[in-house]
Amino acid sequence: MAEKTQRLEIVTPERKVFSGDVRFVVVPGVEGELGFLPEHAPLVSALKIGIIRVQPEEGKPFKVAVSGGFVEVRNSKVSVLANTAERDDQIDRERAEEAKRRAEQRLASKTSELDVARAELALKRALNRLKAAE
Repeated sequence: MAEKTQRLEIVTPERKVFSGDVRFVVVPGVEGELGFLPEHAPLVSALKIGIIRVQPEEGKPFKVAVSGGFVEVRNSKVSVLANTAERDDQIDRERAEEAKRRAEQRLASKTSELDVARAELALKRALNRLKAAE
């Protein structure tokens, strides 16, 4: 008997990042990680900066770095609307390292024009992308 699957769609305002059948998915909810198997009860939750872990129907597991958004689960379908999303195999490590360096330099500068919250978010996003690319 074939293992049950569910549909996963990960989209951003700019593009569709992934659409396919998966066995299991874990998303970074604002209250903690949320894991979904097929036939999960309906749910809507906000997402924080973090990594989506995906076990596809076929092929090896992969990760998607997201920077917030929402997830909806209904009728064995998981829909993720993310602010930004990048699959682990598409992350440019050099670009992520450079973004990390820039954010760290901004935080270290402590100038009066520094938007600390914005710089900290930029650093979190860069670190998240690097973690997903590992």
